[in-house]
Amino acid sequence: MRRVPAALALALALGLAATGCAAPPPPREPPIAYPPSVRERVMRIAEAEWEEWGRLAAGLGLPRPPAGTEGATSAFPRVLAYWRAVPDGEAEAAIARNRARWSATLGGLLPREGVWSEPAWSAAFVSYVMRAAGVDEREFHASAAHAFYVDAMLRDAAEFPAQAPFVPHDPALRAPAPGDLVCADRSRRPLAAWQDRLAEAGRFRPMHCDIVLRTGPGAAEAVGGNVADAVTLTLYATDEAGRLLPRPPGEPVVFAVIENRLGRLPPFQQPLVISAGGAGNAGANR
Repeated sequence: MRRVPAALALALALGLAATGCAAPPPPREPPIAYPPSVRERVMRIAEAEWEEWGRLAAGLGLPRPPAGTEGATSAFPRVLAYWRAVPDGEAEAAIARNRARWSATLGGLLPREGVWSEPAWSAAFVSYVMRAAGVDEREFHASAAHAFYVDAMLRDAAEFPAQAPFVPHDPALRAPAPGDLVCADRSRRPLAAWQDRLAEAGRFRPMHCDIVLRTGPGAAEAVGGNVADAVTLTLYATDEAGRLLPRPPGEPVVFAVIENRLGRLPPFQQPLVISAGGAGNAGANR
């Protein structure tokens, strides 16, 4: 019988031991709470960006807005800042390509692709707003695609329901509030509900999310990037309770209203104030 060398036997034994006794992955760090000022910063930064792009508006019977100025001189550093908020390879590649186009344009050449005409930068815009407001990567996963930061929100909501800063809701059940995200599916076979995303988490799906600024009778106002090649305010029709109404045929289907709980979790939540006549009426939200 041929004997196995002692050194080889020891290596095999250690390998089997390591395989059989592999330590489980460490538990994920729970999200941290943020003060109310961060939520206000999210809305303030989103609105300021919209104003810088010319206050374009779309939806609710408004005429289609004119094409934006994503390739204009003033827009180059804005979109560059959006992409710099996304720490992944796709963002780096997008920046490199568009820097080259920008340099060619400054040199009097006309590149085949316009500056910032690709890739779509709407998810980068949301990532920029969150990061500029002070929301860390752990609580908001900056991404070049809406689907992947939505996946991170869904995972946190499932694993840390009491601490998750963003919680998904059925659009028919929750009226969007300022700071919330309205998320729509742009694919040919849209998700019927946010729960359907759980089975395909990690796979790309074309989406678009807007940040709600204000709500009032009949409409919710939300800002998003790369709408008509600009940062644009979209008016969403709502019912008497403020819930979103179905969008016209051909429009992306809203599958989730993502509640923004920044500044509203312990120890920063506001105490419930009940007037002598019962619960107060907040009126239109900002």
